[in-house]
Amino acid sequence: MQFCKVRLESGETRPALLESATILLLKPSGALGLRSLADLLHHDNPREVARELRDDRARPIPVSQAKLLAPVDEQEIWAAGVTYKRSQEARERESVGAARFYDLVYSAERPELFFKAPASRARGPGESVRIRRDSRWSVPEPELTLVISPKLKIVGYTIGNDMSARDIEGENPLYLPQAKMYDHSCAIGPVITLADAMPPLPEVTIRLVIERQGGSAFDGTTSLTAMARSFPDLIAWLGKETSFLQGALLLTGTGIVPPDDFTLQSGDLVHIDIAGIGRLTNPVEQRA
Repeated sequence: MQFCKVRLESGETRPALLESATILLLKPSGALGLRSLADLLHHDNPREVARELRDDRARPIPVSQAKLLAPVDEQEIWAAGVTYKRSQEARERESVGAARFYDLVYSAERPELFFKAPASRARGPGESVRIRRDSRWSVPEPELTLVISPKLKIVGYTIGNDMSARDIEGENPLYLPQAKMYDHSCAIGPVITLADAMPPLPEVTIRLVIERQGGSAFDGTTSLTAMARSFPDLIAWLGKETSFLQGALLLTGTGIVPPDDFTLQSGDLVHIDIAGIGRLTNPVEQRA
């Protein structure tokens, strides 16, 4: 079962189900005491509640005609770094002076975790992501994203794009907040697949395609088997001294890194495909 958020022509935002390329709207906020998509996902039985909330009076909408929003409400969005060997190697190359720190965090008990964005900054399917004007080397980072309840339970999975300015982070690791946390630096979507509806995680593949002027500028693939960290371990560290009353989303790191001579350009299209979820597409822009 897959959930999404839709903006109707009236401007109203509604939670919905995605079934066979069709959007099935759920009843407005407040039904059964649920205010948001997050409330539904954090319920003990979201499948059963979704069936009760099906709005049979609403016309089904072909997904191609729907305005999908980032499927996040008030949750904080966090990210993990250096969880794949490929990512460790790339970090070491971009930051020669601090290379040993990335090597240490890759093998350390404690993972790298950082705050990525509030929900209000999350970009949805088809919305633009941004490269910084003061960066000369920016890349997307395609990441399987955990949807976590206030009880620190994985309730679903979605796709995340952790936009990164590699030159800024490479200059000094203390610049990581500026390299990764800015307007339009995080995209989420298009849907959330319930945890029990995902393929077996070792079979989940991730693909990144960057389209430029109608052609492919980059195409890379990895799988979750290349991860050095487990999801329960990441969640345990995330919640060790921090509570998430609204739940959280956690991007789990990237195993796909474009070559060092590649940088995003305004007008590029970033496509991220993850098995069991779908495709998240975002155009790239840079403010003049």
